[in-house]
Amino acid sequence: MAGWEFWTVAGGLAVAVVAILAGAMRRVQTQAADSAASNLAVYRDQLAEIERDLARGTIDPDEASRLRAEIGKRVIEADRARTAAPAVGMSGSAYRLGLGLILGLGLPGTLAVYWGLGAPGYPDMELGPRLAELDAGMAGRPAQDTMLQTLGRARDAGLDQRLQAELQAASDPEALRSRYRVAFEAGRMQEAVRLQQRLLEVLGDSAGSNDQANLALALVAEANGYVSPEAETALRASLKADMGNELSRYLVGEMFLQGGRFDQAFRFWRPIAEGGMPGSPWVKSIRERIEEVADLAGIRYALPATAAAPAGPTAADMAAAGTMAPKDRQAMIEGMVAQLSDRLATDGGSVEEWNQLIRSLAVLQRLQEAQKIYDEAKVKFAGRPSELSFLRLAAVETGLIP
Repeated sequence: MAGWEFWTVAGGLAVAVVAILAGAMRRVQTQAADSAASNLAVYRDQLAEIERDLARGTIDPDEASRLRAEIGKRVIEADRARTAAPAVGMSGSAYRLGLGLILGLGLPGTLAVYWGLGAPGYPDMELGPRLAELDAGMAGRPAQDTMLQTLGRARDAGLDQRLQAELQAASDPEALRSRYRVAFEAGRMQEAVRLQQRLLEVLGDSAGSNDQANLALALVAEANGYVSPEAETALRASLKADMGNELSRYLVGEMFLQGGRFDQAFRFWRPIAEGGMPGSPWVKSIRERIEEVADLAGIRYALPATAAAPAGPTAADMAAAGTMAPKDRQAMIEGMVAQLSDRLATDGGSVEEWNQLIRSLAVLQRLQEAQKIYDEAKVKFAGRPSELSFLRLAAVETGLIP
């Protein structure tokens, strides 16, 4: 819409609003008087009806006298209301004053508010150009080092030099992965980034999706949640190797949220929200926010309820166990633990379920078994620092060797 078209439409709407308000004020002047006059007409009809009933003999003179007195009171009240109507309503001067305030203050005030809060002269922009502008903004966003300096978390040059000298001779992928996990869990993000970069150099073309995702994760954590172009490069490589990598899809969604591309964030997050690995931290985060993201993208979406298989004893099971003899209760609990162990061994499961199995075995004083399950879980979730950190906490708290 061109500028003159906008102001023509806005002016026409303003005139229509003024006309509606002026008409409303004018009706106030006559509303009370009209109501009183209408009531008087009704009472006159009622008096006439009384005379007709008296003539027909349907009421006696005493009843007619009582009804006339009652209606007479109402007539007096209605007449008083009609007489007071001009004072209750709006006088001619008050009407002119109200209209003057609307024309003199209302319209200029509205224009002033728009001038301050709106965007006078700003042209319409179609959806395509707006999305292109957002994409251009994302393409020109700050690099990792620039953002770290902005956040006051610039990298330590001395630490970088020491790490570079130390890692030149490092060539064992498993040793690098282990050091990365330790550094990440300890919050030493600069070290974690350099370790993962060295791991990718060692692996070359054999680097997997999780290896690239872990570099992106360390970069994002280092920049306080900001997904930089360097992190995006790692995420692209991760998804090229495995488009279903949930951690990478989660971080890509965060990148699009930061760039205002809510439609793309929704596209990457929806499969995880509806069918992601239960218990993973990113699934919980996505499910909490995806409906809001869809709304921002202009998409009608309601998150479906998930029906995950129960990880262990239900409330009903626990209630039933409370009424058993100690020996029977122990047997029941051990049976449930065995079922969970068999299911994880055959079908796999979430990190929450592995955590529950480890802790349950520890409670049953089967520590060797718990240690074995923990070691299996570490292999199962290799390359996933957040899950490994969760499992390590369980090991520490139950007295296992982490």
